[in-house]
Amino acid sequence: MSNINIVVAGPRGNMGKEAVKMVAATENFTLIAVIDSKNDGNLLADLADMPNLQVPVYTDMDRCFSEHDVDVLIDLTAPAFGKKHMEIAFMHGVRPVVGTTGFSEQDIKELRNKAEEKGLGAIIAPNFAVGAILMMKFSQMAAKYMPDVEIIERHHDRKLDAPSGTAIKTAQLIAEVREAKQQGHPNEKEELIGARGADFEGMKIHSVRLPGLVAHQEVIFGGEGQTLTIRHDSINRASFMPGVRLAVETVLKIDTLVYGLENIID
Repeated sequence: MSNINIVVAGPRGNMGKEAVKMVAATENFTLIAVIDSKNDGNLLADLADMPNLQVPVYTDMDRCFSEHDVDVLIDLTAPAFGKKHMEIAFMHGVRPVVGTTGFSEQDIKELRNKAEEKGLGAIIAPNFAVGAILMMKFSQMAAKYMPDVEIIERHHDRKLDAPSGTAIKTAQLIAEVREAKQQGHPNEKEELIGARGADFEGMKIHSVRLPGLVAHQEVIFGGEGQTLTIRHDSINRASFMPGVRLAVETVLKIDTLVYGLENIID
């Protein structure tokens, strides 16, 4: 495979640091620059706790893409910036691989239209862990036979959104094979508001936020005389990097926006 020139947005974040290391360690990937909210004009090697790489730091994404030949943007910043960064990438003919959440269905529709107008590939993945993708696929399979289901997702206490993008995506996949239905007793009452969790077509989604956690999810199915639990745990953020690598390699081969890594895994 030919060389792929890559820019990473959010290099000082936990995921961003792993992405920088992954790109630097991958034979046919070249880290051209990074996009940071500060440190403009410095080198990556100048930043604390970063690899000793002579790679320029930009705060202006437009300028970065104008000054360098970039194939792929890896964006692991915050939900508030994901859409804007994708639009800038499209303007410059750069293919985005985005790991932020918070995209509405309308956002995805608009971004897909822009990608197709430009003939560019784009990938948005709520979760890059291959095991998490398999957990979602297995959950969709199980829901055909056990439609009573609840989702519990657990993340570190610095996560800003709840429920997680993975939990929402899991519920969406299950909803494709499950008719909407209310679960629990029809007359149940929450003694404390929110005790039963968020509601997605009758499925309940519960979010836990605690220090010490990384990213964890279990999908619990209940049936007559039995339960089934499908669980995935990311022990560290390196677990997401094989999925990011796969997305970078795949985004060069497509000319539309793909939402969810499950769509590029057989």
